[in-house]
Order: sequence, then C-alpha cells, then structure tokens
Amino acid sequence: MTRPLVFHDDRLFPADERTRGIARALYGQVKALPIISPHGHTDPAWFATNAPFEDATDLLLAPDHYLFRMLYSQGVSLDALKVRSKAGVPSTDPREAWRLLAQNFHLFRGTPSWLWLNHVFSQVFGFKVFLSAETSDLYFDTINEALATEAFRPRALFDRFNIETLATTEGPQDRLEHHKAIRESGWGGHVVTAYRPDAVIDFEDERFGRSFERFAEVSGQDVTTWKGYLEGHRVRRQAFIAAGATSSDHGHPTAATADLSAVEAEALFQSLLKGDVTPAKAELFRAQMLTEMARMSLDDGLVMQIHPGSHRNHNVGLLASHGRDKGADIPMRTEYVEALKPLLTKFGNDPRLSIILFTLDETVYSRELAPLAGHYPVLKLGPSWWFHDSPEGMMRFREQVTETAGFYNTVGFNDDTRAFLSIPARHDVARRVDSAFLARMVAEHRMDEVEAAELIVDLTYTLPKRAYKLDQRPDWARPVAAG
Repeated sequence: MTRPLVFHDDRLFPADERTRGIARALYGQVKALPIISPHGHTDPAWFATNAPFEDATDLLLAPDHYLFRMLYSQGVSLDALKVRSKAGVPSTDPREAWRLLAQNFHLFRGTPSWLWLNHVFSQVFGFKVFLSAETSDLYFDTINEALATEAFRPRALFDRFNIETLATTEGPQDRLEHHKAIRESGWGGHVVTAYRPDAVIDFEDERFGRSFERFAEVSGQDVTTWKGYLEGHRVRRQAFIAAGATSSDHGHPTAATADLSAVEAEALFQSLLKGDVTPAKAELFRAQMLTEMARMSLDDGLVMQIHPGSHRNHNVGLLASHGRDKGADIPMRTEYVEALKPLLTKFGNDPRLSIILFTLDETVYSRELAPLAGHYPVLKLGPSWWFHDSPEGMMRFREQVTETAGFYNTVGFNDDTRAFLSIPARHDVARRVDSAFLARMVAEHRMDEVEAAELIVDLTYTLPKRAYKLDQRPDWARPVAAG
C-alpha cells in the first residue's frame, strides 16, 4: 500500500507555538541564501566532464556509507548493494540493489539519512509517494529518467542548488587535472580543492607507499630527505592554492602535536622510511607534521582543519575485501588540551594562523574544545561532524559550546559529504536547527529578535565564508548573485 510523502514545512521547529513562530521567521531569512560548502568529498570529475550520472543506485546508494552501513548492520551484503570491492564493482543489477533499499527504508526512521533522502526525493525529484517495496520501481525509473536530462547534469544541479562555493578534497599526490579542466571550461562554478596530506604523512596507512612515490613525482623534490620532504609539501600546497584551495584538511587518529628539533625530526623520518614503523613512531611523526603544517600555514595562509578521533576501518575483514571507507569507521575518545599544547605553545597567539577543530567525541565540547576556542586566537570550532551531523547532534553542539565559546568562535556549517544531491538537505537541516536554537533564546529573553536575525545570517553564510577565506573570488568564477 502506497502512502503520501509528507515533508512538513515546520520540520525540526519547536513544538511550542510561539517559539515555533520565531523559528519560522528566522528560517525564512536564510532559507534561500547561497550554500557555502567549504569542506566535502564530492568528485571534481563530475563538474569537469559534466557527464550524466549513471542511475539511482550508482548516485544515491552505492557511494553513501550512511546508507549501506545501516543495511549491512541488518545483514544485507555490500555486493548486493552494488558497493565497490577490491575486485571492482559487483555485477549486481542496480534495480535489485535499489529494491533492497526500498524494502528496508524503514530502518532509517529517526536518522538524519531519513531527512536527507526524503528531502532529495521530494524537493529534487518531486516524488509525492513514500519510498517502499511497492514504489521501488517507480522511484528507480523516475530518477533514471531525470538523470538522463540536461537539468540533472552536475553543473545544472550545482546551479539549481544555489551553491556559491564547493570544496572537494585531494591529496598531495593528486595532479588536480579535474580542477584545471573546471577552470578552463568557461562554466564558472566555484569548485575548489583542499589539501589533505594524510596519505603521505601516515606511515600506518596502507596507501602510503604508492602515494609517497607519486608525491615525489608530482612535487619534483627529493622527498627522502627531511628538508626535501617538507619542500615537497610546500610545492604541492602552492599548486593547490593555484587550484583555489583555502584550507588544508587533517584526519589523524588523535589530535597529538609535537615540537621536535630539525635533527630529531630528520632522525624520526629516516627511521620510518627505513621500515622501522611502530605505532609510537608513526604517532609522533603525525604529531610533528601537524605542527609543520601550521608553520606552512603561517607562510601561505591555508586554514587548517583538524578532525581526529575516528578508528578508521574497524572491520578488518571488510577492509581486506572492500577497502577503506565502507562504513566501518568508529568514533573514539579524543583528548585536545594536552594534545594541542605543543602546537599552541609555538603558534597559538599568532593572528596569521587559523585552525578549525572538529570532534567525534561529544564529551569534550564543554570541557575542552569550547574553553580552548574561547581563549586562543588561532582556534575556531567546526560544526557537529559525521556521526553527530543530525538535528540532535547540532542542538547538543550549540547547547554545550555557546556558553563558553560564543557563536563567533564557530564557523557555521559544512556538510562534509560525498553525496552531492544531499548537500541542500544537510544545509537545510542546519539552518532549521540553528533557527530553532535561536528562537528558544529569544523566547527565553536571552537575546532579542534583532540580534537573532543578524545571527542566523552569520551562522548560515557569513561565518563559513569568513572562516575559510572565501571572500575573494578568482576571475574564472562567476560573481555572486545579488540579494
């Protein structure tokens, strides 16, 4: 039995009528503002080639770890969902994979994925009935028909979604050819990159060997010496800046930083290169490299993003069969106060440096992160991230951070997603939750409506644009539309 897809206009607003009215008014001021997406993992090839997306499964299901991790937890195999393994893309019929999602869509009740997908279904594709086993084929065929049209090409959707800036993420070993193609295409969509050096910093990463070889090739430096290795990073950072990068991105297991002498750092680096890789040495090297990246940011101006605390690829068997990023990353306890002290002792008061901190450990919001960001000029707090990118997670973040760090030591919202079509949905959720939070403060007479009206615009648009230094647009990018 089919039922209507009802996506209520007041979703995520307070139940109390007066407070809901305030939230509705605040949201109305930012609903149509352009999207600033300064941190994410969409594929730049989409915008370089503007080729049509393949089908509903290829676009919405197979790449989305939020979706297939839930289905996997209920016994559905990744091969049945057409998720790529180390052997390649399985020969699964994409229609049958989509049916598995439709039959099990009830599993996502109460999760942010339910909100994101239903936003995509109703607002992007115009569905009026709910996804279910009975409507699976209707969804699959309708989506595929839409994807075959010009209106659903990547660039057309970028414009339709009102995206002002979109950042992808690449490593130092990447030649950035897709970004070059975007700039030279004449399209003008502001798609930039971000410098993610983890694969050539983390000696425990299985990608390190090949990535290190390519790093040497593209940098043109002798990266087997400490001096040459650091110069290789400087060279590649400049190439990324030329491709529009305004930030670097560091996903280390912990927030540890170090301040070794050049002699100590050289000795550690050479020991690791010779194969003497231990967890302690690999951790110390990662810690030193955060400090080195901060030093480079003083010279070239890249904003540092540090987002530690994920036990990557926890499922060893799945890592062996399917590789990285298959929904098995698990949050860990993360300490920041002592971990960041070496870096902050050296650079924490330098106004030329900007560091954005993220966490998967919500217990440190009020105890560590808010007090740190509420004091050190170089620190700002990134939004609730990954497992906490949800209405409840966003509200917990505001409640625990604001009283110590305020609003202006945060950087608004970023979606951090590979799922291109969900970007408007994620930003819409953030705008609604922030409107609800500010509405409560107005209703409790903790700020007036004028302050809240200014603040909701800042949280939505001004803060992320300022934090990621996106105020200047290159000649090849379209001007921002007025209003």
